[in-house]
Amino acid sequence: MAKENSSHHLAEAKRKRLTWILCVSGLCILSYVLGSWQNNTVPTSSSEAYSRMGCDETTTTTRAQTTQTQTNPSSNDDDNLSSLSSTEPVELDFESHHKLELKITNQTVKYFEPCDMSLSEYTPCEDRERGRRFDRNMMKYRERHCPSKDELLYCLIPPPPNYKIPFKWPQSRDYAWYDNIPHKELSIEKAIQNWIQVEGERFRFPGGGTMFPRGADAYIDDIARLIPLTDGAIRTAIDTGCGVASFGAYLLKRDIVAMSFAPRDTHEAQVQFALERGVPAIIGIMGSRRLPYPARAFDLAHCSRCLIPWFQNDGLYLTEVDRVLRPGGYWILSGPPINWKKYWKGWERSQEDLKQEQDSIEDAARSLCWKKVTEKGDLSIWQKPINHIECNKLKRVHKSPPLCSKSDLPDFAWYKDLESCVTPLPEANSPDEFAGGALEDWPDRAFAVPPRIIRGTIPDTNAEKFREDNEVWKERIAYYKQIMPELSKGRFRNIMDMNAYLGGFAAAMMKYPSWVMNVVPVDAEKQTLGHL
Repeated sequence: MAKENSSHHLAEAKRKRLTWILCVSGLCILSYVLGSWQNNTVPTSSSEAYSRMGCDETTTTTRAQTTQTQTNPSSNDDDNLSSLSSTEPVELDFESHHKLELKITNQTVKYFEPCDMSLSEYTPCEDRERGRRFDRNMMKYRERHCPSKDELLYCLIPPPPNYKIPFKWPQSRDYAWYDNIPHKELSIEKAIQNWIQVEGERFRFPGGGTMFPRGADAYIDDIARLIPLTDGAIRTAIDTGCGVASFGAYLLKRDIVAMSFAPRDTHEAQVQFALERGVPAIIGIMGSRRLPYPARAFDLAHCSRCLIPWFQNDGLYLTEVDRVLRPGGYWILSGPPINWKKYWKGWERSQEDLKQEQDSIEDAARSLCWKKVTEKGDLSIWQKPINHIECNKLKRVHKSPPLCSKSDLPDFAWYKDLESCVTPLPEANSPDEFAGGALEDWPDRAFAVPPRIIRGTIPDTNAEKFREDNEVWKERIAYYKQIMPELSKGRFRNIMDMNAYLGGFAAAMMKYPSWVMNVVPVDAEKQTLGHL
């Protein structure tokens, strides 16, 4: 009986303990719910939030009290204790004291407005209206004449209406959208010469030219039978009076890059056609100033009925060609007066006049120490000597034109007037030595250290820096390709490097269907364009 009573009392105690635990838990939950209900509204302003947290004006009072307590040495511990035990709450300061103050101003971004559509082909330094103010002697009115400050335009040149993305290379060599270059004049004026034809909404470039009716490709093959074009010795060319640049367009398939130039004359769109095709070209003219290139820049110079008066001014224009030709470089001339016995009637000139012109050109070439390689059919080709050892001897007897002085700065070309003197080549030790050093054949030339750097003609630049620049640009171009996959697919054909330095960017871009115009600013610390 006693055992049963003990079991009953034990069960009763467990029940009371469980009831007490449940009551306490319920009271806690109720207290939490009531507290949440009383504070469920969201403050609508920072001042309201500070009031709830006790961070308003009482904060300033507390700071003042704290400062007074720290700075008043007469205060005793009892005063401090009474202060701490005051009925006023002690407020905490949650404000940051080490923050950067940002001054927000309401600045407006200024955007350039588009120019009037009549200016869609405006070229600031090649404006024909401005050019008419200048002398017509030596074609000065067609040279670069940039606007004065009061003539500057602060607007964006708009594309022509209905402009389309150009064809990709190599298709662009043969086709361009009419809407991009809305000029039909050349297709009419040069119809029988196959410069350009209109086919619906696009232009087609058959590759013809005044002196190559069978096409530029066949014309270049004729040249290749006379001088070597495919062994890599010739990489750079300059084409004077280029038309729509078909000569340069078809040289590209032979790994020769030609810089074509022509003035903005009655055929004002010819350079525009060339660039739309993706062929290197600039607006320019043989006038009273040097061409914008350093000395010894090109392996080949070409003139096909370019109408440049080579025989005038004592061969002044030929001396400029001589300046930009590399040692051993070639000059090719076709058109008047070459083969005048065949064409004199069609050219509507007398035989005596044409013969005199050719004799004058021959004399000017000899005065430059050039050697005539051949004259066959419509082509005549001369070659510049690889050094001036023999030429220096000749100039002691025949002094016209004389050798330029060493202070003439042969690499300086920007707005530099032409001079009737022969640009001297660097000294050579033997008749077989290339003045200034021989260049590697293409494609090895692209990454080979240029002779000018080897010879130390560029300050603080050596072979190691040249190689480092190439490696840096290889890495950068690889990264550019990641963020612009179109780079390797012909989407970007005409590219300008506005500060080329050592040319690493252009060299790294060779594997893509693009061409790069290397530019070195005239005020650059190092003038490196000559080695490019």
